[in-house]
Amino acid sequence: MMIESKTELFTVAGTDTVDSGPGSEVFNSRKIVTTFERYIQPCLAEMVGCSLFIFVGCRSVIENADVPGSIQPALAHGLALASVIAVLGEISGGHFNPAVSVSVCVSGGLDVMLLGPYILSQMVGGMIGASLAKAASSIISYASAAGGAFNVVKTSGAIGSATVAEMVMTLFLSLVVCMGAVNGRTRTPLAPLCIGLTVTACILAGGSVSGGCMNPARAFGPAVVANYWEYHWIYWVGPVAGALITGSLVRLLLGDQKTRLVLK
Repeated sequence: MMIESKTELFTVAGTDTVDSGPGSEVFNSRKIVTTFERYIQPCLAEMVGCSLFIFVGCRSVIENADVPGSIQPALAHGLALASVIAVLGEISGGHFNPAVSVSVCVSGGLDVMLLGPYILSQMVGGMIGASLAKAASSIISYASAAGGAFNVVKTSGAIGSATVAEMVMTLFLSLVVCMGAVNGRTRTPLAPLCIGLTVTACILAGGSVSGGCMNPARAFGPAVVANYWEYHWIYWVGPVAGALITGSLVRLLLGDQKTRLVLK
C-alpha cells in the first residue's frame, strides 16, 4: 500500500519543482512513502533511541549516586540525547520523550494518529533502557540509586516546587524542539546540539528540586524495572502540562503558519 506523505522531519512539507525546459510546464510532485516507512519505522526509531538514551541516563545516575551535584548526569543525558537525535531524527523526528511528542502534536507537527504509537514506543524503549542499565550495574550501586529512578522528592512538601520545576523545564525543552527542529521558519541544523544543551542546563538547574526529568518515559522505565513509584505522577503531570503550554504557545507565535514534519 502506498500513501502520500503529508509531513516531513526537520523540514517543511513541500514539493519538488521540475522544469523540463523552455515552454514546459512547472509541476509539483510529492514523495510517496509506504505504510511501513510512515508508521512503523518512526516508532522503531523512537523505541531504539529511547532505549539508548535512557540506558545512558540511568547508568549516569547509578554511577553518580555517591557523588554530590548533578554534573555527570546532566552531561550524560544531554550528550546521549543529542547523539540519538542526530542519527535517528530524520526517521522519527527525534522526540524520544512523550511530552515532546505531545507538544509537537498540539503545535501541528505530528499526525495525531501517530501520537499514541509514539508514546507506546517510547515507554517500551524506556523499560528496555532501564533493564539494560540494571544488567550493567552491580546490585549495591543499583540499589543505592533506586535503579536510576527519580527519588529526589521525599516529602509531600516538595511536591509543588518539583511539579512546577518539571513543567517549566519541559516547556523550555519542548519549545527548543518545536522551534529549533520542527518549524520551517526557525529550525536550525544545530537542533540536536541545542536540544542536548537544553537538557543539560535544565538538569543542572533543577536536578536538586525534582531530578530534572522532563521526560515521562525516562521516569517510567526505571520505575518499572526498580519498582520505585514514590511521587511518580509528578513526572507525568509536570512534563505534560509544560508540553501543552508549549504547543499552545507555538501556535500563537506562528500565527497562521503551520509547524510541520515530513516523514521521509
